[in-house]
Amino acid sequence: MLMLERQGCHNINLVTPSHVVPQILAALDIAAGKGLTVPLVYNSGGYDSVETLRLLDGVVDIYMPDAKYGDPAIASLLSHAPDYVDVMKAALKEMHRQVGDLAVQKGIAVSGMIIRHLVLPGDLAGTRDVLKFIAEEISRDAYVNIMAQYRPLWHAAELARKDLRFRALWRPLQQEDYNRAIRYGKEAGLTWVNGHHQ
Repeated sequence: MLMLERQGCHNINLVTPSHVVPQILAALDIAAGKGLTVPLVYNSGGYDSVETLRLLDGVVDIYMPDAKYGDPAIASLLSHAPDYVDVMKAALKEMHRQVGDLAVQKGIAVSGMIIRHLVLPGDLAGTRDVLKFIAEEISRDAYVNIMAQYRPLWHAAELARKDLRFRALWRPLQQEDYNRAIRYGKEAGLTWVNGHHQ
């Protein structure tokens, strides 16, 4: 971490770190004692326990969670996580309680939360429900990155063939899917979507 700071990194980005939080805290104790000053980013899939997140209160500067699904049934079928929606909602609320909305200085994030949401074809991610939750239960000023990177890989073809509900997964995201997601964000009353002030 100290080496990265010396090389000019703006932050230390911990990716999917939930399972090594004790080791991270121990390493940070050493690094902070030796002068680490750049913000710490906790970059996760949003499937984090509130108990673990509470250990990071006052330690993490920027939370960058995913909000993958708005429907528990879809979360169960696509990610084998029937409790994802409830866990994600509780986690995002705790993250926001700790760091609040995103703060930027000279174009660089210094604190707060950035929420990512990957749009799926056929609105399978439940985008409207996700964005409504963020606007109503997190903050209308939450910074939301609505992502259009979905590609039909891995088991997408197999799943689309087995279950007609998922046939949309066997096609790339279309512009209309993405435009609909942006519209949902505006309808929900979110102020910031993909870095653009609405």
